[in-house]
Amino acid sequence: MSTEFQETEVPEADSRETTEGRVYTVSGGDWEDLIEDSRHDERMVINMGPQHPSTHGVLRLVLEMEGETVTQLRSVIGYLHTGIEKNCEYRTWTQGVTFVTRMDYLAPLSTELAYCLGVEKLLGIQAPRRAELLRVMLLEINRIGSHLVYIATGGMELGATTAMTLGFREREEVLHLLEHLTGLRMNHAFIRPGGLAQDMPDDYQEVVSAFVKTMDERLPLYDKLFTGQPIWRNRLKGVGYLPVDACLALGVTGPVLRSAGLPWDLRKTEPYSRYDEFEFDIPTSTDADCWARYLIRVEEMHQSLRIIKQCLKKLEPGPVMVEDKKVAWPAQLSLGSDGLGNSLEHVRKIMGQSMESLIHHFKLVTEGFKVPAGQSYTTVESPRGELGVHLVSDGGTRPLRVHVREPSFVNLQSMPAMAEGGLVADVIAAIASIDPVMGGVDR
Repeated sequence: MSTEFQETEVPEADSRETTEGRVYTVSGGDWEDLIEDSRHDERMVINMGPQHPSTHGVLRLVLEMEGETVTQLRSVIGYLHTGIEKNCEYRTWTQGVTFVTRMDYLAPLSTELAYCLGVEKLLGIQAPRRAELLRVMLLEINRIGSHLVYIATGGMELGATTAMTLGFREREEVLHLLEHLTGLRMNHAFIRPGGLAQDMPDDYQEVVSAFVKTMDERLPLYDKLFTGQPIWRNRLKGVGYLPVDACLALGVTGPVLRSAGLPWDLRKTEPYSRYDEFEFDIPTSTDADCWARYLIRVEEMHQSLRIIKQCLKKLEPGPVMVEDKKVAWPAQLSLGSDGLGNSLEHVRKIMGQSMESLIHHFKLVTEGFKVPAGQSYTTVESPRGELGVHLVSDGGTRPLRVHVREPSFVNLQSMPAMAEGGLVADVIAAIASIDPVMGGVDR
């Protein structure tokens, strides 16, 4: 077996003699252009996330870098997609609460309230005064817990592990309190169309007062550890700059907008759930950077404590659900002695004494109530900004359409404006200052 090789003339590479021997220089083709480009171009594309510990959740950032400077940034989302809005269309109006509460899992009560206000608007009803005041109290407790996670996770991402341990220690106080008041630490589904699932436990005044006292003592510690700390200040000051005109152009709301100088807070500008009866301040700044957002959130926790104290004074005995039995689902439950399920008296009344009660309860739980045809848009001020819920009803027992204007999703648009032209280390601070929750982004 023989193989013939056809000889072709191969140009020899240029060579030169050195002290180490002969060195060849490859040339020709597109080598010259490639080398010329590379002399002035040190750009590289890197992925940050979605498994990166500092991207504040399953967020992927595609960074184009030139040295340490970010020249281009692109947010890639969708890694946590749940289809919550679509799922709501296959459940009754009340069951929708158990879905929407899982969007922003750090402030579930805000989403519950926005959704329920929309359903109540379509029904033409208003929750009783006690229910509205209790809603305010629960939302402000939840706001404190959410801002504590911002400090804890943001601090950890910037290397301040003490921020993480302290932030989660205080958040545990919040979760213990919410568990005592609603029965669950997170994803409460406690705010229902027409009011609340149940009234507060008998000792709620004492436990909430004890919580306020504890937080009043512990919050100054954050100023000692972080506000006056030069490393913390240097990592945040002048970083992630976003002026008020850029915020308005991008639809950014919440602490990021208020850090740019606009005191836009829906609790003041478009009050809901009796917020107009409370005295509290809206902290603002004109620095428009990560440092200002940190200071604003710390001050907002103090203002939330102020609102909670006023709630405790304003609360009076009364119903926590509308009187209309066709809406008030579930019926006023009384827990069994083990804290699980209904009490025997309640079961006996529904199942043994009144056939009408049993039929009504069965129909209300399985089919739900009908909502008049129409559409509504209701907003609340979540810890991250304007949270709006658009509901469409065709007159049935299920929503025709549910769409949520989630502030984390909208605010994330500002990442390129905040980060491009800055250092890669400052990208981390900018993400943390937006405080996005990916459950809300990828709903």
